[in-house]
Amino acid sequence: MLLAGKVAIVTGGAQGIGRRIAERFASEGAKVVIVDLESANPKSAAREIAAGTHRDILGVCADVTAEDAVESAVNETVSAFGGVDILVSNAGVQNICAVDQLAYSDWKRVIAVHLDGAFLFTRACLQKMYATGRGGSIIYMGSVHSKLASPLKAPYVAAKHGLIGLCRTIAKEGAPHGVRANVICPGFVRTQLVEAQIPEQAQRLGISPEDVAGKVMLKDTVDGQFTTPDEIADAAVFFASAKGLAFTGQSLVVSHGWCMD
Repeated sequence: MLLAGKVAIVTGGAQGIGRRIAERFASEGAKVVIVDLESANPKSAAREIAAGTHRDILGVCADVTAEDAVESAVNETVSAFGGVDILVSNAGVQNICAVDQLAYSDWKRVIAVHLDGAFLFTRACLQKMYATGRGGSIIYMGSVHSKLASPLKAPYVAAKHGLIGLCRTIAKEGAPHGVRANVICPGFVRTQLVEAQIPEQAQRLGISPEDVAGKVMLKDTVDGQFTTPDEIADAAVFFASAKGLAFTGQSLVVSHGWCMD
């Protein structure tokens, strides 16, 4: 098993991409801590994954933008499992709106969840990783929008671009401690987040939901297919299990050819 003996935190891990990563990490031998909002029921998700994999899984309710809650979640992880080796910063939200109509509160919310949450968990995990001296892996959930832009998604695109910069900085700072940092950049994955975008974009663009999926979201893929959670989990396991620092600071686009970087 590729992650035997490792302790992993997955934010936004109760559903969608995060849940699939948590399941795969557990199947590869990791002890996993699922962090999510109480409304997403991370404790229930943890119990279900533990039952299916027979691994130690902990569910923690926390808002990734709340500094005290983040510190508490990481401390709870260390108390339960003795340390933290892997962070997958996956929690995310979306807002579909043109910039001239975008409320500042909506801008701040998207930036806070993606960037502030990534920073807060990274800082807390780095402190634990540095203290143990056993290295570690920080994995950010970026997007093709870490590389490209689309209309109506300014805060999301800005945040996802920002994760690339944060990753590269952590790669430099973490290297002396054996900590590497990477970004996974998925194309469109048919999660609840993407499902919610389809009718919103259809209304704003004046087209059908089917055309949003086929002619907007997937028009530049090579096969007209959505990226799957399993494909993203493959990338997460690859980065989490990598040896040494050869791949640190790198991003991996998983988009069925939509973006070739």
